[in-house]
Amino acid sequence: MKEKKNSKASKSRRVAEKNEKAMIAGILEGSPDGIGVAVIRLECGCRKMAAVDKEGEPASKIVAYRDSAMSICDKCKKDHGDFSRVTEAFIDWVEPGPDAATRKKIEVKVLGNYPQA
Repeated sequence: MKEKKNSKASKSRRVAEKNEKAMIAGILEGSPDGIGVAVIRLECGCRKMAAVDKEGEPASKIVAYRDSAMSICDKCKKDHGDFSRVTEAFIDWVEPGPDAATRKKIEVKVLGNYPQA
């Protein structure tokens, strides 16, 4: 029984990643200055994303969405995806992307400086 749960969770995870990649591609398509997309995943399953430019400045508006839903959840509508509910945050870079030091500088500017697990 446990094996089925893991398999289902794994499949669900793959779908979310595939949908997320499609959103990232769409955001970058509308953001000619974008060199990556900041992705904020929230505990409720909603996501916030925005393109960033080479200086770490916004290169698009923030897009909030939830996989397979018409809109974001009620919690996010109320608190706009509060930082305390963030489970993961990263930048999906356009390859080849900037060097490691520049990536780190932009990540700290965009996502903040927090301990890595």
